[in-house]
Amino acid sequence: MNKLTTLKLSSLFAALMFSMSVAQAAGPVEVFKPDLAKGKEIMQQCVACHGADGNASAPIYPKIAGQHAEYLYKQLVNFKPGKDGEKPLRDNAIMAGFAAALSDEDMKNVSAYLQAQKQTLSSAKNKDTLALGEKIYRGGIADKKIPACAGCHSPNGAGIPAQYPRLGGQHAQYTESQLIAFRDGVRNNSEQMTVIANKMSDKEMKAVSDYIAGLR
Repeated sequence: MNKLTTLKLSSLFAALMFSMSVAQAAGPVEVFKPDLAKGKEIMQQCVACHGADGNASAPIYPKIAGQHAEYLYKQLVNFKPGKDGEKPLRDNAIMAGFAAALSDEDMKNVSAYLQAQKQTLSSAKNKDTLALGEKIYRGGIADKKIPACAGCHSPNGAGIPAQYPRLGGQHAQYTESQLIAFRDGVRNNSEQMTVIANKMSDKEMKAVSDYIAGLR
């Protein structure tokens, strides 16, 4: 082994030992343990729109039971103004009021509680647009360079925890309203979805939203 190689290995070892010493000095990283009982208590403020267990009966409100906790937490954060008073990434006066009253711990607790609930499923209702909806969800729209929804939200609509939300079984009306919100700039918390929504027609949005409602 030549001197240069020995020097490199010595430097690498020194850097590794330094990193370990810093980690030890900092102590173990605390993992947040959600309190589901507190989450359930917080959820009582949301009953009018989302139901006691997160299964909204009115199709204008989302079913949030069974949704990934990380996703729900992010949405609550996005309903709040930015640190310097910037406009919230999701512009909704009702949700802004609720989110403003929640601490970071509150948001994590209620998100964990909702993830633990079982979602009641909706169903596709328009037979005339079912084929179009399925085509968009599973294959995208090639001539508009729109990717398949299944690529991020999974073939059965279950999504990917901490990355993409569960969509399957959601109210079609709510899903459609969010695509419109992305297109119109009312919702600005996903650049990817904003780009996709801006390429879709009203008919395509309605068709894929109805198809998603029937996913299992």
